[in-house]
Amino acid sequence: MDEVYNYLVKDSGIKYKDTVVVGVSGGPDSMSLLHLINRIKKEMDLFVVVAHVNHNVRKESDSERKFLQKYCDDAGLYFEYMKIENYGEDNFHNEARSIRYNYFDKICKQYSAKFLLTAHHADDLMETILMRIVRGSTLKGYSGFQKMIHKGEYIILRPLITVTKDQLLKYAKDNSIPYVIDKSNEKEVYTRNRYRKHVLPFLKGEDSNVHLKFLKFSETLMEYNNFVEKQLGIVMTKVFKQGLIDINKFLEIDHILQTKLIYNILEHIYGDDLLIISDTHVNLIFNLIKSDKANSIVHLPNNVKAIKTYDKISFNYDDVEDNDYEVEIDKIVNLPNGMNIEVLEKTDDTSNFVTRLSTNDIVFPLTVRTRKNGDKMDVKGMSGRKKVNDMFIDEKISMRERKLWPVVIDATGKIVWIPGLKKSKFDKNINEEYDIILKYY
Repeated sequence: MDEVYNYLVKDSGIKYKDTVVVGVSGGPDSMSLLHLINRIKKEMDLFVVVAHVNHNVRKESDSERKFLQKYCDDAGLYFEYMKIENYGEDNFHNEARSIRYNYFDKICKQYSAKFLLTAHHADDLMETILMRIVRGSTLKGYSGFQKMIHKGEYIILRPLITVTKDQLLKYAKDNSIPYVIDKSNEKEVYTRNRYRKHVLPFLKGEDSNVHLKFLKFSETLMEYNNFVEKQLGIVMTKVFKQGLIDINKFLEIDHILQTKLIYNILEHIYGDDLLIISDTHVNLIFNLIKSDKANSIVHLPNNVKAIKTYDKISFNYDDVEDNDYEVEIDKIVNLPNGMNIEVLEKTDDTSNFVTRLSTNDIVFPLTVRTRKNGDKMDVKGMSGRKKVNDMFIDEKISMRERKLWPVVIDATGKIVWIPGLKKSKFDKNINEEYDIILKYY
């Protein structure tokens, strides 16, 4: 932590009597950062504001807020707090992050702070990079996150980016720093937690300084990203005007600039956390651009759609209320909820995201459509038919999601699959005979 201390005092840009905001959850990472900032506060006469967000999803949240407020009172630190009362129906982690940073932005501007410090550390960087490699991203996305981001009126600093979780825990122990534990960080239902528990220990076992290799990887990718950004800036105004991609001019530029342009547009739509977007969505836009059809649409997550009209591509939002659809399944169907149904040759997947069907039981062609009132399906492993709406209720599917959720029927109108949710009695086991495999992703 001496390296972090020296960076903050000498190289971060923080000056005597500056105002800084520290995002603190109460866990060991942010409490260690706060302890370090409190040391520097006394030496540089800083004005320190602690900003805490109660995500309101765990019963311990209120007691954690009281713990942190008492710590700040005892240390003479200003304490600001917000509680998230309601969430929408988007990805929880994306939404929580957006709310959190909007709140931090408000506090920084309220106090005219020069810096916002967060406790993202080396393990966080490795997890983020690995998750994006597996999911697919851009040069910027693959780089994880940066140590310093200029936000105009203030700078976001992540000074712990060179420090591992184990080093932070040792620092907290050595300095008797109190902290709380978020037990949800142990639940393997969250993707990040699986990387944390299973992948990182292996990598650290191979090289105890692997986190520094990831940091170098991140910094190198950002250098290349910045170079590509400059090259894109030269051609951007010719290719993308008034929210429209000029297809003819788009096809004249290098592929790497084409990809960068698409991701820049998506980043503008979805914000800087592109985990919601994968290579699949980018490829759909490429296919749309190269399509022989004069007019066509592809659907992206959160009801966004890309629209081709002759030689132009525009981006807009679907009206969820008027979004009924019915499409015959050929090779791949791009759905309005941003997901896809694809015909596969083979797969070992036996989850509800895959179904195997036989022409001996159903009549082809198959069609995917939105649900209708009174829809029922013979569920695999159950006797009798069950209402599709009851399945949605059982699985706690939101009303908004239900409007777009796909239902697969055969030519006679029989429901043969509710993708990602339930299989029908027509689904075949992997060792049985079947003619078609469908995957929902």
